[in-house]
Amino acid sequence: MLRRSPTPVLAAEPSADAEVRWMNVTSQVLFCVAAVAAVLLLLQWLVRQPVFQLRGITVMGDVVHNSVATIRANALPAMAGNYFTMDLQQSQKAFSAVPWVRQAVVQRVWPNRIRVQLEEHRVAAMWSPDEATARTGSSAIDQLVNTHGEVFDANLGEVEDQELITLRGPEGSAAQMLTMARTLMPVWNRLQATVDELSLSGRGSWRVQLDTGAVIELGRGSPAEVLVRCEQFVATVGQLTERYQRPVQYADLRHRDGYALRLRGISTTLSAAERAAADSKIKRGTSQ
Repeated sequence: MLRRSPTPVLAAEPSADAEVRWMNVTSQVLFCVAAVAAVLLLLQWLVRQPVFQLRGITVMGDVVHNSVATIRANALPAMAGNYFTMDLQQSQKAFSAVPWVRQAVVQRVWPNRIRVQLEEHRVAAMWSPDEATARTGSSAIDQLVNTHGEVFDANLGEVEDQELITLRGPEGSAAQMLTMARTLMPVWNRLQATVDELSLSGRGSWRVQLDTGAVIELGRGSPAEVLVRCEQFVATVGQLTERYQRPVQYADLRHRDGYALRLRGISTTLSAAERAAADSKIKRGTSQ
């Protein structure tokens, strides 16, 4: 008995149309890649052209403590690139690092210039670290405080002719101390005195030194609480200074019902009657 062998199955060959389509797609992709590469090369060539190299810097805003020449001399070495490749953030850091500059905003100006808007520090006080901070070495030199309560470095010789209060306190307390100084200054002016130094201890206790040399311990508390104690002192201390015709050398306002007082040139060994009379006047004044 004869058996018929199975008929072999032949695979269909791709048609000529399919091959043409694939070739067209491949050629289009290659063309696009080549076009993109050409555009990128052209852009790289363009940005390197001399016309886009930085040709000038326009400085606007505050230039009280710096000239345009010194600003450029300090900032330009830290800048790199041209109109397109310049890092604006890095450039702003370079200008902000110039002495007395608080803030700088840098903008591109077509095709090869930049414009810089500067804000300088406006000095409000001297800054000196307290003893604990100075021992740690975190801020061992005197600095300045601007009107925003920010500490900054500058040449102190530029403000030596200004009558600036010195703030002495823990690191990070400059803004708080400047607020307290502004609160207290009008009170001490009633005594025809100004505050030379305002100190804040690590425990939060305040102290002022006046231009007369007097040292006043103010104690702890908010600006409002300290202000009340100062006003009570100013309202009553004149009675004692007029009586003894001596200026205040030291006062301690940390007592609940009055304050301790030392007048320059007056012995502390007063008679019992004199001490009682003085204490009575002080207590009556502080209770008003």
